[in-house]
Amino acid sequence: MMRLLTGTDNDVADSFEFTPHSVDAFGSTVIVEGCDQHRDISWIHAWTVNSHGIITQVREYFNTSLTVTRFGNSTKPVSVTSLHCPYLWESSLSNRVGKSVPGLVLAI
Repeated sequence: MMRLLTGTDNDVADSFEFTPHSVDAFGSTVIVEGCDQHRDISWIHAWTVNSHGIITQVREYFNTSLTVTRFGNSTKPVSVTSLHCPYLWESSLSNRVGKSVPGLVLAI
């Protein structure tokens, strides 16, 4: 996988095309969404970036609908039944792959 992601894999038949559609940042989290149109695959990368701009964590999702939400930093106790976390971002390409895909929530 590393050769594929770094572009050092010379096998064209197995190549995967990473074409970014959108890049959005929420604090230290960067969300990149794109697709490989030849294979009908959508993908999402969620990167955690430190204060020096270095990626310290990568989460990768294929053919998955992702919703990003943020939990508040409130010091008040919150009842789980009254907890409402509005979304910050929703994937838009997962519905283009022409099949049902799983949905996930990423809480940051």
